[in-house]
Amino acid sequence: MGKEKTVVVLSGGQDSTTALYWALHDGMDVAAAVTFDYNQRHSREIEAATIITGMAGVPHEIITLGPILKGRSPLTDPNAQLEQYQDYQQMDKVIGDRVELTFVPMRNALFLTIAANRAICLDAHSLVTGVCQADNANYPDCRKSFIMAQEEAINQALGIEDFMIYSPLMNLPKWESVKLAQTLPGCMEALAYTHTAYDGSYPPIGKDHATILRAHGFEQAGVPDPLIIRAWKEGLMELPGTGNYDSLRAS
Repeated sequence: MGKEKTVVVLSGGQDSTTALYWALHDGMDVAAAVTFDYNQRHSREIEAATIITGMAGVPHEIITLGPILKGRSPLTDPNAQLEQYQDYQQMDKVIGDRVELTFVPMRNALFLTIAANRAICLDAHSLVTGVCQADNANYPDCRKSFIMAQEEAINQALGIEDFMIYSPLMNLPKWESVKLAQTLPGCMEALAYTHTAYDGSYPPIGKDHATILRAHGFEQAGVPDPLIIRAWKEGLMELPGTGNYDSLRAS
């Protein structure tokens, strides 16, 4: 029996990149990685996905959707304010259990539907996605219950029973996904070129939800973020004051 053929949904961010390398390390045949251009706030994550697929040596398709997704999210509404926070603790208190303001309604449902179309056309019967519900449940379409429902809907729509959606990071807090990345050959190197910041800035010096969550994960893991190291070596920023960068300051 040959390798399981799959398609990876790749945003160009930390989680989807880790999921891509998980699939490769798990022995899957990655028929393609698909990235969606949905007229989002910036294109840096699309550029990141292009670099990462080149590093991983997998075929890459950028699927242009245009301004099809509406909503009040600052990712799709240029007039919406991108909320900033002081630190992880303050952010956690402000957001609580609410749906995060950057949530784009039906985005993941649309992405997984189109990715399933590409998978079937490539004779693949699975998808890999980096969605995660462990750190918070502020994105309803990142929860396990949604992924299971979407998997069932895809099977019903195709008239089959064997289509799978793998979400290897689903129950991992950010620090554990960092530890996982360390075990996947090539993943940490690729993470240096990922993009997480909602504002599209490089280096990532803002205080939006995604940037703070990423920084907190690397801090908890006791591991310096390869993206931050890259920007520091390029002379674009100082190292953060957290303990996970102490070894670099001492060198």
